[in-house]
Amino acid sequence: MKRIMIAMMSLLLTLPMMAQYGRPRPRPLPHAYYSHSRYTTTSYRSMPLDIYYGLRIGGALSTVNSDDRYLDGGSFRGGLNLGAVIGFQLAYNAPVYFETGLYYIEKGGEGKYEGSKFTYSLNYLEVPLLMKYSIDVAPVVSIQPFLGAFVSAGIDGKIKDFGYREAYNSFNNDGFKRFDAGLRTGCGVQVDHFYAEVGYDLGLANISHDNFDTSHTGSLFATLGVNF
Repeated sequence: MKRIMIAMMSLLLTLPMMAQYGRPRPRPLPHAYYSHSRYTTTSYRSMPLDIYYGLRIGGALSTVNSDDRYLDGGSFRGGLNLGAVIGFQLAYNAPVYFETGLYYIEKGGEGKYEGSKFTYSLNYLEVPLLMKYSIDVAPVVSIQPFLGAFVSAGIDGKIKDFGYREAYNSFNNDGFKRFDAGLRTGCGVQVDHFYAEVGYDLGLANISHDNFDTSHTGSLFATLGVNF
């Protein structure tokens, strides 16, 4: 996992050069052009729908709200956020996109149980399923609000009990389920090739093994990256 993270970070460091010398991706025509008489249905539908690719790096502040006091990590825990995305324009006459991809994201929480501190990490591979709307505010600047869902699979993590000085696997019968899913919302800003966004993951799946308790993740994230 460390080698994957180092490789992705190395690639991200080369992206400014790729963005500077690479061919700019096509952009959909502004709404004003669609309504102009010389842009007929035939002419703009002869253009290919826009497709973009992107890489992301950032951070996340996450918590877990649980009915089980031992698993209730109400305090924020910081983590890493790395990913690659692809977006598809859905309509010729509107800048509406579907975006998906694959992220490595570190979630978790921390708290106290019977006076002893505990922390746990929940590291996931996450697939976002988003609808985005691109609003052009300048020739190379757009604001992109988004709303959708995410599906996650837990790959590793540790529960650390500082009272007993012990550590356990987060994804076991005494901890959490590996599957998580929920809603994702936020907003991004693109300037030429460069992209930044903030958003929130609201976990709706119960990741607790106990039938009488529920546990849900929550994560506030911010990422930087490029689209090409």
